[in-house]
Amino acid sequence: MATTGQGPQGPLTGVRVVELAGIGPGPFAAMLLADLGADVVRVDRPGGSVIGIEPAFDLTNRNKRSVLVDLKAEGGADTVLDLVERADVLIEGYRPGVAERLGVGPEVCLKRNPQLVYGRMTGWGQDGPLADRAGHDISYIALTGTLSMIGRSGEPPTVPANLVGDFAGGSLYLVVGVLAALQHARTPGGTGQVVDAAIVDGASHLATIIHGMLAAGSWQDRRGANLLDGGCPFYGSYATSDGEYMAVGPLEPRFYEEFAHHLGLGEEAPDRNDPGRWEELRALVADRFSTRTRAEWTEVFEGTDACVAPVLSLREAPHHPHLAARSTYVEHGGLTQPAPAPRFSVTPVSVRSAPALPGADTEAVAADWGLPGLLTTGKDTTG
Repeated sequence: MATTGQGPQGPLTGVRVVELAGIGPGPFAAMLLADLGADVVRVDRPGGSVIGIEPAFDLTNRNKRSVLVDLKAEGGADTVLDLVERADVLIEGYRPGVAERLGVGPEVCLKRNPQLVYGRMTGWGQDGPLADRAGHDISYIALTGTLSMIGRSGEPPTVPANLVGDFAGGSLYLVVGVLAALQHARTPGGTGQVVDAAIVDGASHLATIIHGMLAAGSWQDRRGANLLDGGCPFYGSYATSDGEYMAVGPLEPRFYEEFAHHLGLGEEAPDRNDPGRWEELRALVADRFSTRTRAEWTEVFEGTDACVAPVLSLREAPHHPHLAARSTYVEHGGLTQPAPAPRFSVTPVSVRSAPALPGADTEAVAADWGLPGLLTTGKDTTG
């Protein structure tokens, strides 16, 4: 399977997307569409964003093209609307009402292009008491109860980077919504519509199974006390003698038997089915793992069904034999990065181009999309 390549490919080849530049979940959602083959044109503002990393290293802008348009300048909104007229999807991540004030809100865009899918990415959503409030990933997962589940009992909740809120609860739900709306727009009689993707909605939805377990009485509403949140001694991570960690997850009895055998727990080990002895079992497991290095334990469990894996760092992960064999990571333009996912048997996806630099593709987009006006409105006038 190809993970790098040139030219259009992927199941979304032919789909045109306009992305109004922002940070976080909006750009990542647009990257997913670009990875799948869509022609994503990012509308950057002259002068760039005040927040973010150096453009050449911003992998969320790979497989895209960039044009410069000052939405606050005369003619800026009209230029974006010209792009919208030729697009299938628009993505924006402003606070509610900002796109409308800039002249590129859903009403005017759908009037120009009734088949347009207008994707809105926010933390709180387009309405509700907090809709206009500032926030970040941690704010959203805190309010939804998601953050309360993560971490050890008796300790503050553990912040899971910004993966659960911004990208899982935000970007992925926006992409699902956009693709579903695009399918509707392309059915006979279908029309465009607005997709309101709120991180609080997505982060809440991610915990659906937990809410079911809570209702059934099989989940306690406190962290570090349940089967899947670190409360269980055979579902968690343990330190090794060299200060590294092994991840343990043999939930099924037959996998646990294999785990116990290779770890050398012995018949005197506490019954795993007795939660009253879980702390005693945890101490025993921790003691055993502390006797060898991570590399040694990795070798012990290699080729078993004990559901034990070494905890690798971000720099180590690309070199793991399994991930290397699958090309889960790829190098493009000197940058090691996760390859596009998922994989397709007929329409393969790939990293086709490096992160788009602001305004670098104005001439090409002007030609491909039939918009010569971009060549004048796309100039950086901040110098």
